[in-house]
Amino acid sequence: MASKLDHLRDMTVVVADTGDVEAVRRLKPQDCTTNPSLVLKAAGSEYFATTVGDTIRAESGRDPSDVALALTVAVGAELAGIVPGRVSTEVDARLSFDTAASIDRAKRIVAAYEARGLGKERILIKLASTWEGIRAAEALQKEGIDCNLTLLFSMAQAKACADAGAYLISPFVGRITDWYKKAEGVESYAPDEDPGVKSVRRIYDHYKSNGIDTVVMGASFRTAAQVEALAGCDRLTISPELLQELDDDEGDLPRRLSPAAASGTATAVDEPTFRWELNEDAMATEKLAEGIRKFHADAVKLEEMISRKAAA
Repeated sequence: MASKLDHLRDMTVVVADTGDVEAVRRLKPQDCTTNPSLVLKAAGSEYFATTVGDTIRAESGRDPSDVALALTVAVGAELAGIVPGRVSTEVDARLSFDTAASIDRAKRIVAAYEARGLGKERILIKLASTWEGIRAAEALQKEGIDCNLTLLFSMAQAKACADAGAYLISPFVGRITDWYKKAEGVESYAPDEDPGVKSVRRIYDHYKSNGIDTVVMGASFRTAAQVEALAGCDRLTISPELLQELDDDEGDLPRRLSPAAASGTATAVDEPTFRWELNEDAMATEKLAEGIRKFHADAVKLEEMISRKAAA
């Protein structure tokens, strides 16, 4: 009998939110996505021990941030050898407010993959959905480098990403829900009332009803119920634990999102409007800033690990 994961694959592109190679092999997602937290975890695993050692030796004498980039690409390249689709690779969170530096870093990532025999059609460049990150994506898209705009929590961000021609956005379901649970003193929500689920549904409806090509990929799930509530979304990036839970469940999974049922009105977002609407959304403002800080913290931890191993 087909599992819920099988049903989900019939209507949604399933992406693995992990750097765990064995989990990717076992669960067979179409794509993979990484961030500094996942790369840090992968770098500390037994599987990548040789890769870490070889990369540190090959990059000996270089700045730890350069070694971290090389290691990130090495992990991404390993994942690209397993999945048939794309691997998302993150631009350093410290560049989230610097458009020119983000573009430069993205091109370095693309070049590093090309040196390993992987063309830009196999990767997505991940950028934080700040105004500056969105402008970097706009420039990169014009050069044929597809981008994944991450840390997305609001309609203002989603509209700006669409205006910029971004290939894909990653609205963060679980982190939105976390904020509202704390703010409202609620322990849980029914799937249809879940603020994170409702946010992605609004964005999906806006995109589909206005013929926007940007792919919607729900991310940061806390429960399988959140995933199920977004069945039919273009893509969903899901942890190995939740993928396994869905694979073990042989129940039916109805489609919840469909382009035919979408409705909404298109409106462009200029910089003052973007900044004001983001400012007025306390959840989005706080979670965007927090997400950038957390990715930065894990990037620093990765560089510290590299420095320790290089000195050993």
